Amino acid sequence: MQEPTRRPLPFIGSAHATHGGRDRMTCLYRCGNACDHPVPNRSDNEYFGDLVTSVSRRGIMRGALVIGLAGAGVAAGGVPAFAAPAAKAGEPDVQLPEVDTFAAKSPQPSQLSFKAVTPNQVDGIVVPNGYEHAVVIKWGDEVVPGAPRFNVARQSAEAQAKQFGYNNDFVAVLPLDRHGERALLVCNHEYTNEDLMFPGFSGIDGLSVEQLRVAMAAHGMSVVELERVGRTGRWVPVSKGRRQYNRRVTALATHFTVDGPAAGSAMLKTKADPSGRDVIGTLNNCAGGVTPWGTILSGEENFNQYFVGAEKSTGADKDRFNRYGIDTVNRYPSGSRKWDRADERFDLSKHPNEANRFGWIVEIDPFTPGSTPRKHTALGRFKHEGANVVIAKNGKAVAYTGDDERFDYLYKFVSDKKFDAGKSSAARRHNLTLLESGTLYVAKLGFTSAAEIDGSGKLPADGAFNGTGTWVPLVKDGKSQVPGMTTEEVLVFTRLAGDAVGATKMDRPEDVEPNPKTGKIYVALTNNTARGPAGKAPADEANPRTNNKHGHILEITEDQGDHTATTFTWTIPIVCGDPKDPATYFMGFDKSKVSPISCPDNVAFDGAGNLWIATDGNALGTNDGLFAVPLEGPEKGHLKQFLTVPYGAETCGPWIHGDNKSAFVAVQHPGEISGASVENPASNWPDGDFAKPGIAVAWRADGRNIGI
Repeated sequence: MQEPTRRPLPFIGSAHATHGGRDRMTCLYRCGNACDHPVPNRSDNEYFGDLVTSVSRRGIMRGALVIGLAGAGVAAGGVPAFAAPAAKAGEPDVQLPEVDTFAAKSPQPSQLSFKAVTPNQVDGIVVPNGYEHAVVIKWGDEVVPGAPRFNVARQSAEAQAKQFGYNNDFVAVLPLDRHGERALLVCNHEYTNEDLMFPGFSGIDGLSVEQLRVAMAAHGMSVVELERVGRTGRWVPVSKGRRQYNRRVTALATHFTVDGPAAGSAMLKTKADPSGRDVIGTLNNCAGGVTPWGTILSGEENFNQYFVGAEKSTGADKDRFNRYGIDTVNRYPSGSRKWDRADERFDLSKHPNEANRFGWIVEIDPFTPGSTPRKHTALGRFKHEGANVVIAKNGKAVAYTGDDERFDYLYKFVSDKKFDAGKSSAARRHNLTLLESGTLYVAKLGFTSAAEIDGSGKLPADGAFNGTGTWVPLVKDGKSQVPGMTTEEVLVFTRLAGDAVGATKMDRPEDVEPNPKTGKIYVALTNNTARGPAGKAPADEANPRTNNKHGHILEITEDQGDHTATTFTWTIPIVCGDPKDPATYFMGFDKSKVSPISCPDNVAFDGAGNLWIATDGNALGTNDGLFAVPLEGPEKGHLKQFLTVPYGAETCGPWIHGDNKSAFVAVQHPGEISGASVENPASNWPDGDFAKPGIAVAWRADGRNIGI
């Protein structure tokens, strides 16, 4: 095992004096101290008990077996090698790579032969014996050719808008040639931590307007050309030449086009944009996905913390702000970034609709340098963790997404139009419209053993947490399916629509990904320590523990293997925590051989269909990491830790490269421990001075596939 040396660090305090497993500094900057504010979902949704008595255990198992037919679908990542289409007026030409697929190709089924990494608090990345790792790119590195050299003491918004942004989250690595030597790295920059960015930081009020603008420029996305190092699994940024794809998308200046049924709605119009179709910036971009047509989807998550001035709102406006976590009592609530000092559009007392322009799924075309990214209103507005697309058997694009909030919901979108698998420019132009119209659903789950759930995590008598479910339509054929709400209201205030139809309250549904081998859908439910107490939703079979501080994984099987189906079966294959805890479960595998895991956040798949899980806020007291687990065969459920990230950091991404030779992770907020600063860091990763978020890659020293 490679264990980097760690020079003595200043004592900061408990790494886990936290809300759950996170440090309070992370809670402050990442989500605006969400746990300190009331839970936005105050609805009293009833359980979907009607299905409990009508569906037998045999029926559930029969539905699960049909999924083997799902191979007829196209998983997210497959894309034809298109001809370059003519650009729209005012848009640059697309520069597509010479590749057939962005997805990991299928190797032989693996038993994940690496030796599990031991849980630790090392201030560095730890990988298994036989593996190597390296930093790919970090905060402040050049993205746009000619960007100034990073100087932490002399930052500017102009420079940051050309440099790699802060707190990278979602990662995708898309091939640029058929030889596997060049690729495009695309990642999100979710949020900033001014404590760890600016020397001499004395509080948000002490920041200059220019420093606030630096923070705005550090949000957004980066697109960076990479090249392989020799024949290894290591990748580095291209440092010479034109680098035509490299770009930064920021919260400061990038224009986004709004499309879909709510585009141009009165609820999206502002003084600066009377059209309701042109938004500046994207905020708190968390996870994402790669579409089968080669674009990137990015989820705008905790956008509420950037807005102030809702304290004088009344009536429906106040209810809507509250449902989205926007404070209606204090002008500057706990965790406020006070960006209104730099741009008054963040003051809702002056621009009440500006907040409605965030909380969407964003689509960016990385192969069209300079193209205008879009916000898709057809997929609804909430705290999107991300979105992932699969092409159904009938050719329609199906996007799955979760609302990352305690007691919020799972959603599915089915396009009206069908995917065009052709290679013409017309086919690609058509596919770029697939997310502009369709049916939006929310999930309602039913249970087989509801009476046996006591909140302890004990398995029911039938040996599984499982049940059935239905996708309840919110918008269909362009029309609202929610009584009392217009189509525009459903899409702009989707949480309220989910409340109205009785959707099932989940334990922070984050990343939702289709398995490219089986078509089953996997959901990371990170945690929910608020479940169970009086006045809050009790445990149920889909969320079986009170004070759920470790989270779990949900598996959904669409009926008949049809991703456009309106009914499904579900089960919980993994209940996270210390394997010694009776309230944990790993698909029935011997728990004495399983790695401890806490707070699953993002998931991914390798070419063999193994599930990879990244964690956020490990409540077991050790560093977060990346884990892998087979979902089939004799090793099913044998979860093992593949790597750990540095002290105070979260594991984001992850991305298994298409040739299965490289595993990329985003190392977010290293050293984010209360009391830390640039001058007094809690982590020295990656350069030995002060902490810098960045992207890392791990590979096998012998050049073989990752994991096996």
